Amino acid sequence: MTQVSDSVSEFETVRLERPAAGLAVVTLNRPDNGNGVVPEMARELMAIFMALEDDAAMRAVVITGAGRHFSAGADLFALNEYLAKELAEKQEPFNARVLFPVTQKIASSRLPMIAAVNGSATAGGLDLALACDLRVASATAKFGETYVKIGLAPANGGTWFLPRLVGSGKAAELALTGDIISAEEALEIGLVNRVVPPDELLPAALAIAGRIAANPWRAVEATKQALRASWQLDLASAMNFGYWTTAALHYTDDFQGRVASFVEKSGRR
Repeated sequence: MTQVSDSVSEFETVRLERPAAGLAVVTLNRPDNGNGVVPEMARELMAIFMALEDDAAMRAVVITGAGRHFSAGADLFALNEYLAKELAEKQEPFNARVLFPVTQKIASSRLPMIAAVNGSATAGGLDLALACDLRVASATAKFGETYVKIGLAPANGGTWFLPRLVGSGKAAELALTGDIISAEEALEIGLVNRVVPPDELLPAALAIAGRIAANPWRAVEATKQALRASWQLDLASAMNFGYWTTAALHYTDDFQGRVASFVEKSGRR
């Protein structure tokens, strides 16, 4: 790792920046290869996300890609080299052991994760974006669950995330056809939260991150946890989860202080 400045760190395949207090930008940095994922990138991403999560001052993370693409998924040139190896050297599917945990880390992290999709996000690259809590897209972005085009099934969380975001029918259409859709269609079906001009992408994502970071932190953490948990709970269980979360937050200084401040400003006692 090279420390470029106090706020920028260069890894071999990833770039880490800290543009403001509590905020980080993680950039997939293999632009000549469509930011295709190789094992080294997956390992660097995991190390970065773990370090950011351990930083008590960190509040939100933006993930984006260098150059024209967000990520094309697995690097097919590296994958082709892997497939050419002798069977005894192929202990597991390409990237599986190192990449799948990265997707899980993004989804389960205590930190809100925002994908700033600057170009093509396909296959495993799309799955990385789907694992984030929010997705902001450049007007030039493209999206595709394209595994089927090369003879694979979605394998990096896409079959779990996609139906929950766009519905089972649309998810089946995207996964079974491998079709590429525009940013506008992605917005229409709920795959992304908003679409902005290309030069406004990172500022827009950082603005959302900043608004999240301005909220009481324990409430933000609890909200992300409750939202993720709700995907696997029935209504009664989700309500019970929310009850105990709210009960714990009642004792925080943030909650008590903000309630007191509201009452004081209202002029009522």
